[in-house]
Amino acid sequence: MDVVPRARVDLRARLGGALFSRVAGPEGPANRARIHDTPGPRWFAPDAAIRTVHGDASMFIGGLSALLFQSLHPLAMAAVAAHSGYRDEPWQRLQRTSTFLAVTTFGTAQDAQRAVDRVRKVHRSVRGTTPAGETYSAADPDLLGWVHVAEVDSFLRAHRRYGAQPLDAAGRDAYIADTARVATALGVIDPPRTQEELAARIAAYRPHLRATREAHEAVRYVLLHPPLPWIARGPYAVLGANAVATLPVWARDALRLPRLAGVDSTCVRPAGRALTAAIRWAMARPPATA
Repeated sequence: MDVVPRARVDLRARLGGALFSRVAGPEGPANRARIHDTPGPRWFAPDAAIRTVHGDASMFIGGLSALLFQSLHPLAMAAVAAHSGYRDEPWQRLQRTSTFLAVTTFGTAQDAQRAVDRVRKVHRSVRGTTPAGETYSAADPDLLGWVHVAEVDSFLRAHRRYGAQPLDAAGRDAYIADTARVATALGVIDPPRTQEELAARIAAYRPHLRATREAHEAVRYVLLHPPLPWIARGPYAVLGANAVATLPVWARDALRLPRLAGVDSTCVRPAGRALTAAIRWAMARPPATA
């Protein structure tokens, strides 16, 4: 009688384990236990909006969309191309980013501050000159501000479209205010705290944004040549299509990404909702069985 339920539990465990291994790495289980089980005060309460967004499967789409969006700043993209190793170690970079988000969102205040301190130390060593002769530093508050607003906007867009419990207007403002806590700790000056402020800050960056050769190369790599086994290419293509679909129209145009409204609404979005629901199911803890 319990063969089918047990098979479902086993399938969920296999799929969830494979996904978790990709995004969290070999230290994932130990990090998860430390982040969630260590006692102590946190930066955010259990019902904080940032926990709702960052704990949802929509982050798979939001994170990919954020990478595309962030590439539009020439100095930020130059730093990524020269220092991030996104081609040589893409999964390690993803794992570091996901662990940082998890620690600052769910971990103790002490661990969150340590994570921020480590990132700031790395940023101080990332500096250089673009092919056009412009100098950059990853510790530059202006660059940090762009990375922050592009990330927050992308996460929020994805959650509004694919989240299990989309936030209302007040909740979206609360999410942006929560993320400002982390941004300030990282060195961002006066990060936005409302949707209106977020939109205004992105608009202020627009005159400085453009798709460089490095940006186009990164977009092609991320969307068309990910280091994945063939069996995972189909689901990843759905993630990629939805990551593109959540970008602002002007950003898609700048990156020369297709914009087909009919296809987006009839095919891409339904597929994205189905895939995020499947990810959510796979990564949820299964209910106890008798």
